[in-house]
Amino acid sequence: MATKSVLFNQEPSWRENRQGTRHKLPEPVQSWLYESGSLTQRLRGCYGNAVAVNVLLQQWMPPFLSERRLLEQVEHRYCLIREVMLHADGKPLILARTIIPVGTLKVAHSNLSQLGTRPLGEVIFACPKLERVAMDVTLTKPSLWTPAAGTAARIEQPVWGRRTVYAIGPRHMAVSEFFLPGIL
Repeated sequence: MATKSVLFNQEPSWRENRQGTRHKLPEPVQSWLYESGSLTQRLRGCYGNAVAVNVLLQQWMPPFLSERRLLEQVEHRYCLIREVMLHADGKPLILARTIIPVGTLKVAHSNLSQLGTRPLGEVIFACPKLERVAMDVTLTKPSLWTPAAGTAARIEQPVWGRRTVYAIGPRHMAVSEFFLPGIL
């Protein structure tokens, strides 16, 4: 069976974003975790056109258990899974994992399955029916990352992340973003 991730040795442990969580986080982390707009747009505001996407994985496969539950997918249902690193001139900024069920691809007017090196945020934030449904947070240990991801992203300390469920009309997708030390 193919690996479920090039980023993770195991699935991150997520905590529901509850009231008061924000105030327990370091200030620079709060700023990125609770960004309500497009992270791509914010990165371009900081780094200009130097922001680029390296696609690490894009294939149809079953998501992790918590992702399946979150998106109400049956056990062996394949979703499009995309893992990327956003960087500026080679400086790692964000690692991201996106889970897009088949039904979501069908209702999205743009073709989310053929993004190539385009950032996902450029496409989904242009959807008039986009809505943020839920968000979880995590603090990942360096051992959670695969050696390849840890080395490429220069992960030597715990990394904060958020997992957001977006609705495009009646369909959902999950986007997990991890904020690397270079961005904080």
